[in-house]
Amino acid sequence: MKPSTTTGFPEQNVRTSSLFMFILRVVFVLTLAAVGMSLAADPRLAGGAMAGQNDVILIAFIGGAMVVTAFDILVPRKSLTAISGLFFGLVVGMVVAYGLSLIVDLVGNMGGDLSATQSSFIRAIKLGIGVTCCYLAVSFVLQTKDDVRFVIPYVEFSKDAKGARPLVLDTSVIVDGRIADIANTRIIETEMIVPRFVLLELQTIADSGDKLKRVRGRRGLDVLNKLQTNENIEIRMLDTVPLQSAAGAGVDEMLVDLALQLNGRVVTNDYNLNKIAQLRGVSVININDLANALKPVVLPGEMLTVKMVKPGEEMGQGIGYLEDGTMVVAEGGRERLGDMVDITVTSVLQTSAGRMIFGRADGAVPADRRRPRPQGSP
Repeated sequence: MKPSTTTGFPEQNVRTSSLFMFILRVVFVLTLAAVGMSLAADPRLAGGAMAGQNDVILIAFIGGAMVVTAFDILVPRKSLTAISGLFFGLVVGMVVAYGLSLIVDLVGNMGGDLSATQSSFIRAIKLGIGVTCCYLAVSFVLQTKDDVRFVIPYVEFSKDAKGARPLVLDTSVIVDGRIADIANTRIIETEMIVPRFVLLELQTIADSGDKLKRVRGRRGLDVLNKLQTNENIEIRMLDTVPLQSAAGAGVDEMLVDLALQLNGRVVTNDYNLNKIAQLRGVSVININDLANALKPVVLPGEMLTVKMVKPGEEMGQGIGYLEDGTMVVAEGGRERLGDMVDITVTSVLQTSAGRMIFGRADGAVPADRRRPRPQGSP
C-alpha cells in the first residue's frame, strides 16, 4: 500500500494549497475581465442599447468576478454531498416543470389562438412553475439526502465508505509513538486520518514553555513524520472541521464528530475520550488494550522470575517488573530487594491502564490477614 498523495510536512502542504487557490482565483478574475473587455469591444454593440457603455460592461464583469470570489472565500466549508443534492434537485425540478408546462400550454390552447397578453401571462406562469419546482426539488433532496434511495440506479447521497473504515488518530496516540511500530508490522490496511486540529494541538504542545510537554510534542511530530514516510500505510491530513461541531468545541468533541462524519474509528490512549466516543456510538481502538491483549497470559499457580526493585505498600511486599513493563507485586519480596526472586502467581488484575500480577515469593510465609481476636474471647 502506497502512502497518500499528501506527502511532506503538513504545514507545507497547507501553504501550497492556499497558494494554488490564490492563483486560481486571480486567473478567474482576469479571465472574466478579459471576457468583459471582449464584449465591450464588440462592434455590434456600437449602435445598440449598450452603445457607449463599455466601461459599465467591463466593471460589471469584474464586479461579478469579485462577488463570486468573495462568496467562495466566505464559505470555506464545501460539501460534495450538498452540491450533488443541488444538481440532482435542479434536474428533477426542471423535468417536472417541463411536464407541467406542457399541460399549461395544452390548457391555454384549448380556447384558440392567444393574444399577446395571454401569451405573456402563460409564459410567466410557466416560469413561476419552473422556479417553484426547482426550489421544492432541491429543498426536498437536501433535507432528505440521507434517506433517498433508488433501485435502478441505486442512488445514495450519504457517504459510502469502501473497504475498511478509516482510523482517526488522536493526539495522545501520536505522542505515545507505538502506532508507528504497529504500522511497521503491516497489520494496518486501512487509511489513517490526522485532522488539522490535532496537528495544531501537537504544534502547541511542541512550543510549550514546559520542557516535558515540549519534548512530548516534538516526539509526536517525529512520529507523524515517520508515519508519512512509511510505505506500508496510507495516511492523510484532513484540513476540514466537522460540520456538526459547535463553535469553540474542544479537540475531543471535534474528533468524535469527525469519526461520526467519516464513519471511522478513533485511535486513542485517552481514557476519557474512550468513554465519550463509546457513549456516542463511535468505535474506539485503545492502544493500551491492544498492548495488553498481546501480553503473555499468566495463570495462577505459574512460576515467574522477577527482580525486586522497590518495596510495596503493604507489609513485606516487594515490587518488580517484567520485560514488557507489567508490574509484579510479591508477598515476602521486601527482604530481597535487588535480587532475582522466584514467584508463584496467585492472581492477575487486568485493566485498561495495564496489567498487575500478584504472587508470593518462593519460601515466603503467607501473610496472616485475619483480624486479631478481642481479648477475653474463647
